[in-house]
Amino acid sequence: MANSIIKVTAMDKVKPLNNRVFIQPIEEDKTTDFGIVIPETAEKERPVKGKVLAVGPGKFDNNGNRIPMSVSEGDTVLFKKYAPDEIEVDGEKYLVAEEEDILAIINK
Repeated sequence: MANSIIKVTAMDKVKPLNNRVFIQPIEEDKTTDFGIVIPETAEKERPVKGKVLAVGPGKFDNNGNRIPMSVSEGDTVLFKKYAPDEIEVDGEKYLVAEEEDILAIINK
């Protein structure tokens, strides 16, 4: 069911499993650095930046030990554009990505 939208009715019911990360997408500005306004009719790109709202406990290695997650709640991250699955919670769109699809943590 890759990249389909799943609807959930309450945010507190969403807890990522294993090495998955629950992300609130951050939309990019609609104005470029040169002041050009990007119209609404332009093809909308999926976000590649977001805020981590929840993380799973990590996946298991071959010996059955849990591998700790590198990202934490509150981190702002960059991720692969088409890797996360979209879910809808209370009418808002969020993303669920595997930790391997996160490219970087943006320092504050």
